[in-house]
Formats: sequence, C-alpha cells, structure tokens
Amino acid sequence: MNATLLECRGLTMKFGGVVALNELDLDIRQGEVLGLLGPNGSGKTTFFNVVTGIYAASAGSIRCEGRDISKLTPQQISRTGITRTFQRSRLCLELSVFDNIAIGDHQNLNNGLWFNLIRRADLEKQIRDTFDRARALAKTFSPTLSERMLQPAGSVTMIDRRRIEICRALISRPKLLLLDEPSAGMTHEETRELMDDIMMVRERIPGLTVVIIEHEMNVIERITDRCVVLNYGRRLCEGTYREIASNADVQEAYLGQS
Repeated sequence: MNATLLECRGLTMKFGGVVALNELDLDIRQGEVLGLLGPNGSGKTTFFNVVTGIYAASAGSIRCEGRDISKLTPQQISRTGITRTFQRSRLCLELSVFDNIAIGDHQNLNNGLWFNLIRRADLEKQIRDTFDRARALAKTFSPTLSERMLQPAGSVTMIDRRRIEICRALISRPKLLLLDEPSAGMTHEETRELMDDIMMVRERIPGLTVVIIEHEMNVIERITDRCVVLNYGRRLCEGTYREIASNADVQEAYLGQS
C-alpha cells in the first residue's frame, strides 16, 4: 500500500447552522487516483475548498506529508504542492492560452521590480522557459492546442479550455491535483477524450496523486483506483468503484429508500 500523502482527521466545516463537513476522516495515498462521490450537497467541493485554504476549517486537522497545513493560506498550501481546478471555468478568456497556463506558476516566478526592469536577459529567459514548459504540457493534451499558445483562451473549444485549466494546475509540478467535475459542460465524447488525457498525464508524471469529483459514473469506473462516498459531510463508504456501486447505503443516498 502506498504511503499517505494527505491525512484529514475530524475535519469539520460549518456555515452557521449548516454542517457541510462533519468530523470527516480521510486518507489520500501517494500516486492514486481517488474518486470523491456523493449526492449534491454532500460536502465534496467544500472538502476541496477547505483543503486548499479557501475556507478555514471549523475543527479538525489536515496534514500533507506529515505537516499540518490546516492554518495555512491558499498561497502557502499551493507551495506545499496542492493545486486544483474548479467546476466553473476560471479562465481569463481575453488573455492568451500561455498567459492562462503561466498564472498557475506565478509563485515560482520572479516578479520583482528590479528583476523586470534591470535584469532583462534573465526575465527573457524566465519567460522563454515558462513558455516551453507550458507548451509541452499543452502538447501532452493536444498538439493542436500547443500551436495556439498566443491566441486568446476564449477562441478555443470547451474541451481545450478544460485542458488549459488542468495545465495551469500542473505547471507548478504539484504532488496532489484536485479536479472538481472536469467534464462539466462537455459532451460524452469530449469527456472520454479528456479522461484519456488525464490518464496519459498520470503516466508521464510519476507519483502524481489525483482526486476527482465527478458525476459521470463511467468516468469514475474507468480512471479511479479507489472511491470515497460522502453523505451529509461524512464518509459513507470507500472501496473500488464496483464495491461502492453495489453498496446499499450508497444506493439509498443517491436514490432514496425504495
């Protein structure tokens, strides 16, 4: 069994009287693809928001490689190697494909005034190196997209926009990638293509850990090693896709009592 990368204990998130996460215990293992499932309102996206520091947990702890990250800012958490995408697109459509991807690595770039005004040769090298890495990532997903790096992100298709968002999350070389419904707004064929891309990226980046929230069950069955089902902010069950799909508690959570 792989070592634990992320460990959550007693993780709780309250919004007034609403308990979105309820003393959640969850381990994420190094190198796995974990499917995070549950009906609407079960706490899946809230979990992502708490792990990435958008929300400060009401109680409990989060440890990444043994380090407590519960009180860190989103910027500090990003530096530990945790990145994410969002269900709704966060692209700047007027900016180029390259600019949108490069934003994901801004914390590792030298943005100082002296560097930008005086050290012009170093600035040019930094831009060139970042461009090459961004283009290589885009080419992993789509050779066609890699030829459109200087075109506006708003000019590409929906699936390419999703690819750009994933490239933006990957360019900082994370250890843990959180994908929040990456197939939202896409056709079944586009979804199949994007999952092919994610599986290819996983092969090319050894040790990358992925957690994916997804409502397309054929996607979950195809690409995950393990699944965790949430309901009312608690862990309902975990196991392989086949194990959780046949679980009576999971069927009740999704479909209600017969």
